[in-house]
Amino acid sequence: MAGPQTGDGRNRIEVATFAAGCFWGTEVAYRNLPGVVSTEVGYSGGSTSNPSYREVCSGDTGHVECVRVLFDPEVTSYGRLLEVFWSIHDPCSLDRQGPDTGSQYRSVIFFHSIEQEREAAASRDRLEQDGNCGRGKVVTEIKPVAAFYRAEEYHQRYFEKKGVASSEHSCVCRPH
Repeated sequence: MAGPQTGDGRNRIEVATFAAGCFWGTEVAYRNLPGVVSTEVGYSGGSTSNPSYREVCSGDTGHVECVRVLFDPEVTSYGRLLEVFWSIHDPCSLDRQGPDTGSQYRSVIFFHSIEQEREAAASRDRLEQDGNCGRGKVVTEIKPVAAFYRAEEYHQRYFEKKGVASSEHSCVCRPH
């Protein structure tokens, strides 16, 4: 099942959702990719409705920081989005990405269709077979899309708003 049709019915926009550690850097990696129509950061995969950043940072909600990506499959493929996903974080590290630790930083691909699930699983299996985790396993979860809760506005396009390069800042949860 592809994404919803828009416009005259010929153009299709699809949705992909990824959690690869801090959502600020993840969002930057996708925002400027050709074929990406829009991105937004938020929370998904947990049990709390409409969680705040502070609640997600507590680690008690079960949510991850994630990015929802709207893309034009005529310009970029879901496979290309997966390549970016694998390249921007350590999928062999459980609940940790760089200095950011906690279950809210775990690696998750939320699939929106059976095709996305199959493609995500195949790409994960290839990564694992290539030995990219040494003797370990890829710990990335592949799960059906859950409710997505848009993060507070100050998190959207965070690095752009702050005028910093993504490599200058980590996402370690801090009260704001």
